[in-house]
Amino acid sequence: MAQYIYGRNTVYSALLDGKVIRVFLAPSFRDGQTIDTIARRKITSEKRSVEELDKLVSHGVHQGIVAEVEDYRYVSLEELCHKAEAKKYPLLVMLDEINDPHNFGAILRSVDAFGADGVIIKKTGQVGLNATVAKVSTGAIDHVPVCQVVNLSQTLKELKKKGYWAVASDGSAKADYRSVDYKMAVVLVVGSEGEGVSHLVLENSDFIVKIPMVGHVNSLNASVATAVLLANIYNNRTPR
Repeated sequence: MAQYIYGRNTVYSALLDGKVIRVFLAPSFRDGQTIDTIARRKITSEKRSVEELDKLVSHGVHQGIVAEVEDYRYVSLEELCHKAEAKKYPLLVMLDEINDPHNFGAILRSVDAFGADGVIIKKTGQVGLNATVAKVSTGAIDHVPVCQVVNLSQTLKELKKKGYWAVASDGSAKADYRSVDYKMAVVLVVGSEGEGVSHLVLENSDFIVKIPMVGHVNSLNASVATAVLLANIYNNRTPR
């Protein structure tokens, strides 16, 4: 089953990865690099009015270009772990009921930027890979493996048997996120801004940490919190 993605960066990334079936362009679209790539890869392109493009993507900000692509593929937990094993210190990110596609897309962008090995989400109660996630991720969706599982706490137990240490971020924590030495195989667990990490997942975590706040707000957007945590893990593991 095919779906539509949109926006210059998103479509260009998918073109480079060979995931595009055909492209729809507004008459005013003038991005030469993208047009040349479409021609070079011999992908069918069609002119459509701006109004038609608006309808295709439910009035998303398409910037004059929409592409039809195959559904995004999820990887198995085994595939994800096998890929991560190549690293000295594997790093997976587990998301507990992140329902906002903008948050999810931004998290994928941070996962790619800080070199994490993939993302684990639930099959239910969590936004999946879709056009909005793709647009916000600015191409990271094409490079970050995502695994869907039925039960997060059970998956956490399986990962711990494989040698992973579970680090959950939660506002109830007493430990500072900078107090952990991340030079080990880590699965970082991040929950939704409203509900946080579920009780069972917290019970199966080895470390529960929080990001200290000194301002007037007492919580961060889930994607911002993930970026802060991933940047700290990168800094902890990488000598300057």
